[in-house]
Amino acid sequence: MQHTVKQKIYRILEVTRGKKSGITWFFNLLLLSIISLNTLAIVLHSVKSIRHEFDTIFVDFEYFSVVFFTIEYVIRLWVCTENERYKHPIWGRLKYMLSAGAIIDLLAILPFYLSHFTSDTGLIRILRLFRIFRLFKFSRYVHALRVIEGVVKEKREELILSFVFILFLLLISSSVMFYLENPAQPRVFSSIPATLWWGVTTITSIGYGDIYPVTLLGKFFGGIIAISGIAIVALPTGILASGFAEHITIHTKQHTRHKFCPHCGKELP
Repeated sequence: MQHTVKQKIYRILEVTRGKKSGITWFFNLLLLSIISLNTLAIVLHSVKSIRHEFDTIFVDFEYFSVVFFTIEYVIRLWVCTENERYKHPIWGRLKYMLSAGAIIDLLAILPFYLSHFTSDTGLIRILRLFRIFRLFKFSRYVHALRVIEGVVKEKREELILSFVFILFLLLISSSVMFYLENPAQPRVFSSIPATLWWGVTTITSIGYGDIYPVTLLGKFFGGIIAISGIAIVALPTGILASGFAEHITIHTKQHTRHKFCPHCGKELP
């Protein structure tokens, strides 16, 4: 009986697509509503006039949300062994806790509990900011977000390699620019770490204009880096674009694939 109840709860929590029972549909709707209201509360809480007028409501809703999400997290941790990937009662749960979904669920409630162990106002504000991770709980219910997650996982090696190229270009260009511009602008290009900001804005083609070269060699080198940055930064975009194209192609083939009987040649249902 306990296993049956556990299995039913697992299906309610994990079934996000296809045919859903009434209670599954209701739970998904309830959870999505609470996540949406939390996002709205975080936004409205930043408005000083609204925060002062409805502070009690915000606090009460925060307590309600934390209790709700904590219970949800504990129950998901309990029933995760119904999944073949997390079947072991101990190691399976530890593996589940390190999964992307479980980490997001934990980050949605952890800042609230950690804020009770510190009196540092700055740290409390940072912990409160992490409540925005509750928005990522939508990923379980929005197919597009799961597609993005799948594409990133499939192309993670190529993405890591492209970001390493960007990092190398950033470090090399900032180091060279420091030695070219430091004699002319010792305050602006005071060190290589300070010059990294110039490297970031130049490679990404943002160019805020708060730090820029004034020497002839500095301008020439900066132009080369700006042009190179366009090509290098475009690498992750191309990798993700190809990943999405491959995913859509495979998904389309799986849905349009027809099966035929090897004996009579008729299409199978």
